[in-house]
Parts: sequence; C-alpha cells; structure tokens
Amino acid sequence: MSAAKAAQPLHRILVVDDDADIVEMLEYNLSKEGYDVRTATDGRKAIEVARTYLPELVVLDIMMPHLDGIEAGRQLRDIPELRQTYILYLTARSEEYSEVAAFDVGADDYITKPIKPRALMSRINALFRREAQKADPGEQITIANLLINRKNYSVSQDDKSVILPKKEFELLFFLAQHPNKVFSREELLQKIWGADIYVLERTVDVHIRKLREKIGDTHIRTLKGVGYMFTDQNE
Repeated sequence: MSAAKAAQPLHRILVVDDDADIVEMLEYNLSKEGYDVRTATDGRKAIEVARTYLPELVVLDIMMPHLDGIEAGRQLRDIPELRQTYILYLTARSEEYSEVAAFDVGADDYITKPIKPRALMSRINALFRREAQKADPGEQITIANLLINRKNYSVSQDDKSVILPKKEFELLFFLAQHPNKVFSREELLQKIWGADIYVLERTVDVHIRKLREKIGDTHIRTLKGVGYMFTDQNE
C-alpha cells in the first residue's frame, strides 16, 4: 500500500458472497487498494455484520443461502444508518428483471460475473471518487413545500421528513437544481450514475417511480418520449 493511500481514512467495505474463492479474491484486492474490508457468506449474516460495521459500500451477490441478495439489499436500506451506503451487486444473474429488481431496492451499481479484479476496483474507486467530487455538501434547496438539504441528505415535505436512499436523493436534488428543465433518461444516467456505470435506462424510471411514491407526482413531470422535468410549481 502506498504512503498516499495509507494517509487517507479507510473506506469500509462489506463483501457478501457464498463463494469462498470470490470472497478471498475481493478481500485481497480491496485490502491492497487501501480499503477496510469485512466479509459475510449469506444475506442474513450480511445484515448482522452491517448493523455494527456500518459499511460505506456493500458488494453483494444475489444467489445466496438463507437470504438472497435482493431481500438483503431491501433490509439494508431499511436500516437508518445505512440508507446512504452504496450497494454494488456483483452477480452471475444477467437477466434484465434481476437488474431492475436490484435497482428497485436501491442498488448503486450492477455488475455481472465474471469481471477482472482491476476492472472491479476501478468501478469501486469511481464510486468513492464521485462522492469526493460532489458540490458543497451544505447546499440546500427550498422549492414550494419541499426542503432538500445536501448536508445531511435530508428531505422534508410540509415539515414532514421524507427518507430517501442515496441515489433517489441525488436524482431529486439534481432535478430540483434545474427546475423546469427537461432531462432525458440518458442525461440523468450520466449525471447521477456516471459514464463509467453501465445500467439500464429503465433504472431512471424505477427511481422516478419511487420518488413519486414518497413525495407525490406534483413536482416531477414526465414528457413522453423526451424525459423528466422538475417543476417548481406546487399545483
């Protein structure tokens, strides 16, 4: 490990997979990159470890005993201290419905096996790099009945707290930063997930649907065949 890496605070990563060889490979390569790593071999154990370890990133398989990765992801998102934790699925499941299900429970990235260790490390490094490059975390937006505070990733509507996972919050914050401007799905994927994260355009639809379930459909408008727009009107 380089002196530069050693001088930085260690990001905490939880690796969850029932394949011992994959766990060993990931633990070795992540530790070599300078990350603090814990492991679990099934979803149930992952929940147990995550409650006390409070990882900043969970690398999660889908097909596991006791509790599969989709349900584990859902339960991780229900833990208040982990709502802003990154969840990266690393799985052999390549079907579209599995990917959509993963993003539906709050995934930040979805990677199919096999993947070369260096490529995976690059994807993980990119997640943390984008976090470090974000705008001033003290930014706050007030539009109509919504208060969106990036300092603590909090949202309130009519003085009532609205709990959002990280990607849903980032999507809402970005749209609210540009009221009355239309963004295509491709543009939103680039802005929120980044050019180096390869996810389905349908992922944007999933996150928009979940946002509307939580804040209503007043603010986020759909322009059929074009994209989405945040309106600053409260009609």
